[in-house]
Amino acid sequence: AASGGMWLTGWPDGAPRPGGAGALVAAERWAAAFRDLAARLGRPVEVDAAVALFGRAALAGYGRRGRTSAGGRCRLLPAADGWVAVHLARPEDEEAVPAVVGGDETAPPWDALARFAAATPAEEVAARAQLLGVPAAALGTAPARPLPPVGVPPGRPPPARPPIVVDLSAMWAGPLCAHLLGRAGARVVKVESRHRPDGARAGDPAFFGWLHAGHEQVTLDLRTQGGRDDLRRLLDGADVVLESSRPRALRQLGIDAGEVVAGTGCTWVSITGHGREGPAGDLVAFGDDAAVAGGLVAADEGGGPVFCADAVADPLTGLLAAAAAATAVLDGGARLLDVAMRDVAAAAAGEDVGGDDAEVVATAAGRWAVRVAGEAHEVRPPRPPRPPRPPS
Repeated sequence: AASGGMWLTGWPDGAPRPGGAGALVAAERWAAAFRDLAARLGRPVEVDAAVALFGRAALAGYGRRGRTSAGGRCRLLPAADGWVAVHLARPEDEEAVPAVVGGDETAPPWDALARFAAATPAEEVAARAQLLGVPAAALGTAPARPLPPVGVPPGRPPPARPPIVVDLSAMWAGPLCAHLLGRAGARVVKVESRHRPDGARAGDPAFFGWLHAGHEQVTLDLRTQGGRDDLRRLLDGADVVLESSRPRALRQLGIDAGEVVAGTGCTWVSITGHGREGPAGDLVAFGDDAAVAGGLVAADEGGGPVFCADAVADPLTGLLAAAAAATAVLDGGARLLDVAMRDVAAAAAGEDVGGDDAEVVATAAGRWAVRVAGEAHEVRPPRPPRPPRPPS
């Protein structure tokens, strides 16, 4: 209730919902693990798990939107046999809808998708959307795989110098991982393509600045051989590489993660929506639909699913990835970490948080509270991240 997560979960004209608390439990555990790992890397870091998860929503002024994501571009739709999340994040996603549904190009995209989903199994809706590059996932249908290990390795001395992190990632999960490693003393080099910069630059500049403050910025023309050679030199000097691309995108640049790890001994953190191996490696995802894929949703008063907070699989994955990367560095490196947002969300959804007797009630002051064991806890809005401190 105090974290801001409930404030963002439920219908806008109804009570906030307590489901999805496993996200906060998992985030607090990974934040505590990262604090201990960061102290071994070079600099202890206290992570406010609630701010990491819900701070973006505080900056954006988001609230509860039920089966529409906090950002407004993903929706939970009833399908013939369950529920499916479809994410129209980009103009090309909306343009692909007629091909997804095989219907009238003049119909509003969401109307067309709703009619199609109502008569189609959820898995088929998601598969048709993914064939056209539209992020989509059936609710919690795929089993989760084990997550990378997290914890201070016994008997290993700390590294002789701060690690060098080359950050090829974009949006939220990877940059949050880079942000945390940078706070722990790592030197972070953010690399962007001249022709395809980080899409988060088009969002809230305060949020982007919080994630990337203090990082070196490098822009490369990856369409040229010289730009690809410069990228390879950066990778050869990295202790940690972060990326959030589908594996085929890097292969088109002549880069194979496994070969880089074998050749340099670095820790390579590959953040994807559904995993990097096999058909899953071709699927696209954002934080809201990845959370649905992992079953990380809340239930409304009627028992139907609603989104849990704001794209929660993104920051959860960033926290887990930071802890897993620090673990691997302290354990000698030479690791390829496959971190899928769907798997991270499924792990959080499986947390046993108790609170089965929790009751959401209206207060005399016109607010909401959760009553547990006779005590009332006010539902509070999310808190924004603090602006970065200027260098001393």
